[in-house]
Amino acid sequence: MQIKNFKRESIIPLPVTFISTLSPDGVRNVAPYSCLMPILRPFDLICVATAGVMRDTFDNMKTKEEFVISLPGMDLAGSVMPTAKFVPPEVNEYELAGLDEKSSQKIETPGVDGCYAWMECKLHKIIADEYDNFPYALVMGKVVHLEVRDDIYNVEDGSWDVEKAQPLMMTESNQGMHFCTVKDMGWFEPYGAMFPNGKDPLAGMYED
Repeated sequence: MQIKNFKRESIIPLPVTFISTLSPDGVRNVAPYSCLMPILRPFDLICVATAGVMRDTFDNMKTKEEFVISLPGMDLAGSVMPTAKFVPPEVNEYELAGLDEKSSQKIETPGVDGCYAWMECKLHKIIADEYDNFPYALVMGKVVHLEVRDDIYNVEDGSWDVEKAQPLMMTESNQGMHFCTVKDMGWFEPYGAMFPNGKDPLAGMYED
């Protein structure tokens, strides 16, 4: 079945994250974002796609040059829509959504408490453009502090328990968003399997 080209997000399961920022006046802003990705395995960069207008988050990213990406579990699904609504920039969206702050280690902006992981980011670069006369931006952040809940992370091999974390995901339809999570298949393949000699050239990065 052929569907309309713009409906890419309808067939790609997307993560649901909370991005928190601070305004120049110190107002706490939280908004849900799903269009984001890490930039290659060796790097400590992450890219967020955002509309270039009517976004307090984007304005704060530019002025404060920092932000936190918090990764919620299924139990925080009810806080997504309250933080997605358009409200005046002076509104504290933590209070609006009933969310608690989590103090950051390396930056001033707090994260969202109750999540399973947090990325504290400094602004690295913004690529701003227009498509069909609509402004958008790709915001690249450098992760300066990465934290994960102790009870879901295996320090021996770097794996994590998705069954316990229940990462909040979504798919889309014509009317809206359908929340879901992921399931561990119990199937593992090493990075080295991609290379002729069976060795991962980046293996040294994971050593303490």
